[in-house]
Amino acid sequence: MTTGHKRSFDLWGLLLLALLFLAVVTLSNITLRGMRWDLTDGRLFTISEGTKRILAEIDEPINLYYFFSDKQTADLPTVRDYARRVEEMLDEFAAHAGAGINLQKIDPVPFSEQEDLAARFGLQAVPVSNSGESIYFGIAGTNSVDDAAAIPFLHADKQQFLEYDLAKLVYTLANPKRPVIGVMTELPMLSDFDPMTQRVRDSWILAEQIEGLFELRRVATSVDRIEEDIDVLMLVHPKDLTETTLYAIDQFVLGGGKALIFVDPRAEMDRPANPSDPMAAMQASQSSNLARLFQAWGIEYSPDQIVGDKQLALSITMRPGEPPVRHVGMLGLTGDSLDQDDVVSGGLDQINVAMIGYLSKAEDSTIELIPLIQSSTDAMPIAADRLRFMSDPNELLNDFQATGERYVLAARINGELNTAFPDGAPADAAAESDEPAARPEHRSSSDGTASMIVVADTDILTDRLWVQVNRFLGQRMANAWASNGDFVVNALDNLTGSNDLIGIRGRATYSRPFLRVQELEREADERWRGTIQELEAQLAQTESKLGELQASRNDENLAILTDEQSAELERFQQQRLQVRKELRDVQLTLNQDKERLGVWMKILNILVLPLVLTFGLAYFSARRRGKDNRR
Repeated sequence: MTTGHKRSFDLWGLLLLALLFLAVVTLSNITLRGMRWDLTDGRLFTISEGTKRILAEIDEPINLYYFFSDKQTADLPTVRDYARRVEEMLDEFAAHAGAGINLQKIDPVPFSEQEDLAARFGLQAVPVSNSGESIYFGIAGTNSVDDAAAIPFLHADKQQFLEYDLAKLVYTLANPKRPVIGVMTELPMLSDFDPMTQRVRDSWILAEQIEGLFELRRVATSVDRIEEDIDVLMLVHPKDLTETTLYAIDQFVLGGGKALIFVDPRAEMDRPANPSDPMAAMQASQSSNLARLFQAWGIEYSPDQIVGDKQLALSITMRPGEPPVRHVGMLGLTGDSLDQDDVVSGGLDQINVAMIGYLSKAEDSTIELIPLIQSSTDAMPIAADRLRFMSDPNELLNDFQATGERYVLAARINGELNTAFPDGAPADAAAESDEPAARPEHRSSSDGTASMIVVADTDILTDRLWVQVNRFLGQRMANAWASNGDFVVNALDNLTGSNDLIGIRGRATYSRPFLRVQELEREADERWRGTIQELEAQLAQTESKLGELQASRNDENLAILTDEQSAELERFQQQRLQVRKELRDVQLTLNQDKERLGVWMKILNILVLPLVLTFGLAYFSARRRGKDNRR
């Protein structure tokens, strides 16, 4: 083949390749439309199977409105990056729901009808500049009966729960009935007439919050059946329940009912019925348990022990006028004591508890016990009776020896459960039933996966551990200083959803930091930290001496210095200037180390990698030309 023919052939070959490329791209745009491949670490853009089932069960179309101030965020790249992820997640929801979701994306520019619509849905306008400019970044939705729900603002620090929040919004609109919370307790949690004071007793603030968000229904502690329309049974300090009531709870949970259970080895609000009788008060037990049910369900809990924790101990004042002391039985749980990957506990600041017990999974149990709240490793079990007559919390430190174990204080329980009544309903339950023939068939095991949350403390619910209550014009004003209320409301909100919604866990965050860069920055900080601290100490000492020198002057004319004072003052001022200069030099060196690292990263990304690819392509191209010439 001649050189001319060969060049002509190469040109025709390139033209055919170009045409083939265009044909493949066009065909793929038609045939692969809507198909996605998620190659991210943690599969950030792939929705879970539970979410897919929720979307598939939408009966009536739902309208979702995504409000994002696109123009006002042109100079906010971090916000725009997260907004892009939200938009892509919403697109995934709409793609899987099909006709079930009508998604609209809206840019609510100032003074527009779109901004008015965002305000009507209750979305928050968040200021982003000193000039008062605000942005909208939230989602609202409506269903076929004009019920509305919204996420007022999408905070980036909750991005690991983005899928859950969106799925919860869709589930709420698809199931508009207000969830029913059945509360069974004998603690003074709910508003009631107090025979001791002959007045109506205020409910705890938490009960008011629950009543504002859900339909709250009292459930007597002596019932033979839990009503089927109750979505979550909230058991608070269950004591001395009859076999009939225990059987009703057992069958409710096994039948798919959700439960939020609070037991306690020492409930401070469990007061004797007759406080004027000291002997009765001494003999009364303040512990609660569901021993028969827990044993059958595979949950281990001791009503005789509390968890003491030196690291998380709160400082309390025992008597007015005395200094506060650390109480290892009263804990402030923060940080990694709270499961940040669970929607119930993730993102909460602090949860306060008092004389809390602990939970564990029985050895032969098949349940899944997921810790929501845990102690630190500087903890140990303590006999609850030690606190009965204790006047000084320091007594708990006398023989305190941490076990190094982290104790589970609250947990999510999932799994298939067996009944605590293998022989069927107890005799007294059948006798008390008005219509024995209408009693549901006995369940020996759960219908699928049962779900509940168990907390080994009831004081977590009391006002004194998380909220300050004041009265203003006859109204109670609550100012929360801890996250106890958020934890309980989150738990109820989560349990009122379907098992698919409950099973959605937190995802990895969208931001992917350069771990090597962070490691190098930490090494640089550690290398110079000692020098910086030493120089700062010298500077503080020098300025202190200057202050002492000025304060020691006692002559009448303070504006005139002696020669000795002038020389000393000059020396200290020069020393201060020198120390400040050295401190600036060290900080400059530290910043230069970080900038140098950034420069090398830019060179690597912008110059080195493209050069390597270019040389690689040139090398393979030269080899191919050499082979062609040899032919």
